[in-house]
Amino acid sequence: MRDLRLPRWWATPLVGAIGGWLASLADWPLPWMVGSLLAVILVRCSGWLVQEVPRGRQTGQWIIASAIGLHFTSEVMEQVLSHFGVILAAALGTLLLGLIGLVVLMRGGVDRATAFFASMPGGASEMVNLAARHEAQPARVAAAHSLRLLLVVLVVPALFTWSLPPVEPPAPYPVSWAWLAVLLPAGALLALLWKRLGQPNPWMLGPLTACAIAAVAFDLHLGLPPGAGQVGQWLIGCSLGCHFDRPFFRNAPGFLLRVLLFTLLAMAAAAGLAEALGWAATLNQTSLMLGMMPGGITELCLTAEALQLSVALVTAVQVLRLFLVMFLAEPLFRGWQRLAG
Repeated sequence: MRDLRLPRWWATPLVGAIGGWLASLADWPLPWMVGSLLAVILVRCSGWLVQEVPRGRQTGQWIIASAIGLHFTSEVMEQVLSHFGVILAAALGTLLLGLIGLVVLMRGGVDRATAFFASMPGGASEMVNLAARHEAQPARVAAAHSLRLLLVVLVVPALFTWSLPPVEPPAPYPVSWAWLAVLLPAGALLALLWKRLGQPNPWMLGPLTACAIAAVAFDLHLGLPPGAGQVGQWLIGCSLGCHFDRPFFRNAPGFLLRVLLFTLLAMAAAAGLAEALGWAATLNQTSLMLGMMPGGITELCLTAEALQLSVALVTAVQVLRLFLVMFLAEPLFRGWQRLAG
């Protein structure tokens, strides 16, 4: 006899959709991501442990990354390449901001390895794997990155939206179904290849790379259909919310408070550094500031798009920092261990 029970994730998209709709009524920044995220967290903290939609986050990233990649027209790419030195300096600067977390956590009695990998502004899954390899506490590293991402998603879009003058959204780019029929599957295939090769954040970087290369090579000025961005936000918000419940917030509150403190300090330091770099290089300081925030590529690029900032600049800083962290985190930690004896 067939099991007719509903899957444990059946209510998650519904809860997220209600949260996104309410947030859109309240005119909240990035409403479909922030609203669905908060709604799922509230439901899970109430005791109803709704589960993550299978492949929901990957699908949302695939949609959003494709839209971001289409921003990389040939004119935009020329600007990014002409300011590559500043972008590299910004990425290195945000990497160094991890020292703030290192100091705050170690002063609170956290062991060296856990403090180091919890402070790195890189992908959560990659840092958890490295933490396990170096005898750190993977659960605490995962908690630190989850809380940092939650804080950035809730604070940064609202802070930037309400501190800047309102802007009129530009006319949407035309939709070419012929091109999308090629680019969307190509992005998915590249993501699968990226994942097979063990590279970080494949469902973000794969579609982004495929669409950006095509947009530059063929000088495309295209967009996704209306509503696609909201669907991507909704799926990502629902997925992020499933990482939190009452035990998460009750577990090691002192450690979580220190993570909260160093994240806020890192955000303030990144803002100051971006102001200085932007002034020195005559770049848009707000875009550079957003690119240097210690958050996820998807969430910060969505914020840049909503505020009509340079999505390409924000993406370039975030992607470059991700690769710097991936390639430098473990050698830096090993070198520190040798110096410490």
